Amino acid sequence: MPNHSVLLIFIRNPELGKVKTRLAETVGDEMALKIYMALMAHTRELALQLPVDRWLFYSHFIDKQDNWENEKFSKKLQTQGDLGVKMQVAFQAACAQYQKVMIIGSDCASLTPQIIQEGFDALDQHSFVLGPAIDGGYYLLGMRQFTPSLFQHIPWSTAQVAELTLAEMERLGGTCYLLPTLSDIDYAEDWEAYGWEVT
Repeated sequence: MPNHSVLLIFIRNPELGKVKTRLAETVGDEMALKIYMALMAHTRELALQLPVDRWLFYSHFIDKQDNWENEKFSKKLQTQGDLGVKMQVAFQAACAQYQKVMIIGSDCASLTPQIIQEGFDALDQHSFVLGPAIDGGYYLLGMRQFTPSLFQHIPWSTAQVAELTLAEMERLGGTCYLLPTLSDIDYAEDWEAYGWEVT
């Protein structure tokens, strides 16, 4: 049977000095890279526990030799443009092939397979699903039909992202299922709250 659900995962190519730059201001580039690698490993493992297809979008180049297994992740490249453009293009392609489409990044240490599965299940009854982040953004977005307006006129990387996205969903007449509010790892105190050790 074909899979009707797909998980889109956005990652940055793990290069020294180019990931977790806000975190690096406190802990340095090398530790920021180690933390990002740990977050990616966490994201990879939770994705593998879900009975869905997986599309992995790289920021700069597709790496066929990394720890993301080529047989289990369909590897793609993010398009050029801001975050909204990147997500819009990814959702458009995925919604043409799947009944349920969900996107996550790789910055949320407290995200679990159970939360993502809850989101997929909620799409049976709701138009959208959103996982709000403590900083006002979101760590997860899901939908059944391609909805480009959710990616337009949004001030990305601000505290209004989730609020404005929810307002647009309401304007469209759709229902949205809200997942638990979680924290992304952007600053040293975010990381320290989890107590993970990296070497």
